[in-house]
Amino acid sequence: MAFKCPLARFEALGACGLLLWGGLTIGVAFIGTPAKFLAPTLTLPVALDVGRHTFAIYNEVELVLVVALAVIALRTSQPAVLRALILPAAIVLSETFWLIPALDVRVAAILAGQQMPPSHLHFVYVAVEAAKTMALIVLGGRLVLLRDR
Repeated sequence: MAFKCPLARFEALGACGLLLWGGLTIGVAFIGTPAKFLAPTLTLPVALDVGRHTFAIYNEVELVLVVALAVIALRTSQPAVLRALILPAAIVLSETFWLIPALDVRVAAILAGQQMPPSHLHFVYVAVEAAKTMALIVLGGRLVLLRDR
């Protein structure tokens, strides 16, 4: 007997995907990254290099999540998931095409031994990540509540 997944369970993937993504962001951006800077033996250049690679990979994961959640929303006729995806997707795209490349230029210069003037880009990244995380959790939770009605 083949397992048959009811449509309602498949539709729940949208809400679950948003909440999972929010949890991943908390783990990567707000727990793992700050924790590495607490290690007294980790030099700043090494920490910056590790961070650059971590966020490059994580950005790719986020792009996959955007596409996967958009496909789920479109295949299940769930406009609420598609609407919930707009803000996080816009943030990821702005990070992909502007913020992460700008931060990478700074890291590359620091790793090359250049003294860089202070920049607001890191604070922008933290603020954008916080906004994205809150949106993912609030919108994902809202979809769960809507689904239970």
